[in-house]
Amino acid sequence: MEAESTSTNNGQKLSGKVAIVTGGASGIGEATARVFAGQGARMVVIADIQGELGNQVAASIGSQRCTFVHCDVTDEDEVQRLVQFTVNNYGQLDIMFSNAGFCSSSLQTVIDLDMSEFDRTLSINVRGMALCVKHAARAMVEKRVRGTIVCTASVAGSHGSSQKTDYSISKHGVIGLMRSASVQLAEHGIRVNSVSPNGLATPMTCKLLGTSEEKVVQEAYGQYKRLKGVVLTTKHVADAVLFLVSNDSEFVTGHDLVVDGSLIW
Repeated sequence: MEAESTSTNNGQKLSGKVAIVTGGASGIGEATARVFAGQGARMVVIADIQGELGNQVAASIGSQRCTFVHCDVTDEDEVQRLVQFTVNNYGQLDIMFSNAGFCSSSLQTVIDLDMSEFDRTLSINVRGMALCVKHAARAMVEKRVRGTIVCTASVAGSHGSSQKTDYSISKHGVIGLMRSASVQLAEHGIRVNSVSPNGLATPMTCKLLGTSEEKVVQEAYGQYKRLKGVVLTTKHVADAVLFLVSNDSEFVTGHDLVVDGSLIW
C-alpha cells in the first residue's frame, strides 16, 4: 500500500495557510517568507523594523501572497497588533516563524559584560521571542487552529561559548522557551519547535564581520563545520523551517532542529 502523501493535492505543503515571519525583511526571514509563498501559503505577513526592505520583499513576492507590517518585537502592543491584523484580515493564523534576532558586535565575556548590550540582546532575542509565541498561541487557541510555531535559536544555544556570552545566553533562553511552550500547547494540538543554524552569511553577520562580501563570511564560518562540499545558506535554514511547519513533521514537537553541518565548536 502506498504511503499517504503529506503534501496537498497540488504538491504545495502550505496550501491555504496563513503565516507570520518576524525579521522577514532580510536574511533567514526573507528566505523563509519566499519558501512559504512558493509552497502555497495563502498569505505571508512579513514583520520587521526595516520598513523599506520589508515592503520591497513583500512587493517582490506579490501583494496577493505577501504583505509587510512594521513591528518591533520587544513592544508587546506592536506584537499583539501584528497578530490581530493577521487574524482580522486573513481569518486565522496557522504558522508563526519567530525569527527576529540580534547579536551585538561586542565579544561580551562574562567578566566584562556590558549590561546595556546584554539587556538589548535579551530584550530582542528572548523577550521578543516570548511575545511572539505568546500572542500567536493565544490566536491559535482562540480560533481552535492546530497551528505550528518555530523559533530561530542557534548552535550557540546548546553550547558554552568563549565569547558573545549575552548571545549564547539568549539563544539558550529561546530553546527553553520552545520546550516549555511545546509542553503547554500540546493539549491544543499546537506544535512548537526551533531551528538552530550554524554561522552563515546574512546581512547581520556580514555587518558584524565588517564586510559586504558573503564569501568572506562563509569562509569565516566554514571552520565551524565538518561537512565538506556544501556552504550553509539561508535557503538551507528556510527549508528546515518548512519541514517543521508542514505536515512532514506532523508528530514532531519540542524539538530543536540543528542545521550545522556537524558542528566544530
